[in-house]
Amino acid sequence: MTEPRTVLITGGNRGIGRAIAEEFVALGHRVAVTARSGQGPAGSLTVIADVTDAASIDAAFTEVEAKLGPVEIVVANAGITRDMLLMRMSDEDFTDVVDTNLGGAFRVVKRASKGMLKARFGRIILVSSVVGLLGSAGQVNYSASKSGLVGLARSVTRELGGRGITANVVAPGFIETDMTAELPEEQQAAYLKQIPAGRYGSAAEVAKVIAWLASDDAGYISGAVIPVDGGLGMGH
Repeated sequence: MTEPRTVLITGGNRGIGRAIAEEFVALGHRVAVTARSGQGPAGSLTVIADVTDAASIDAAFTEVEAKLGPVEIVVANAGITRDMLLMRMSDEDFTDVVDTNLGGAFRVVKRASKGMLKARFGRIILVSSVVGLLGSAGQVNYSASKSGLVGLARSVTRELGGRGITANVVAPGFIETDMTAELPEEQQAAYLKQIPAGRYGSAAEVAKVIAWLASDDAGYISGAVIPVDGGLGMGH
């Protein structure tokens, strides 16, 4: 059993982020989630934060450190989509998504690394997406932001790998959440055809992989991209 750690999950109030928080709570860790609104699951501390604002992230970390201790495991999960075809996508549609999904992860990792360097221990887990490497029509902004997380994790691994800190990427495929439930039925059916496993994944399946990556068992894994996609993104 991995000893209890202090865990911070961004965007932990719904969907995959909430499932991740629930899993860490169930394992007996001290869990905090950031949210722009709403609450994390029972047993977690919710701090209001906006990942596009470094001061807001700093304040959230300071509050978590005061209440639960230094953050040892950070899961950068907060993300937005603004899907549309390239020709219709405005500069703002692109930069807003990249600033939240990629810039947000950068700000969170930078702030988390302070405590991790002191402790000579850390687990950094970035939640990407199968489309980060597979690509997706209508998601130039989202796909670029999620692909960028791979370079971020690998560079952090090279910088901090000698200090007991790992940085990895988890790339979920089609997962049943509120976000995916909003897709038109024909689009959902088309996706299902492409998935070798023949089904969508559950948020809990993603959460369990992340919890394992954060455990002592995964201490020699860093700079990896772990797909949780039923085989959808093979070869990438």
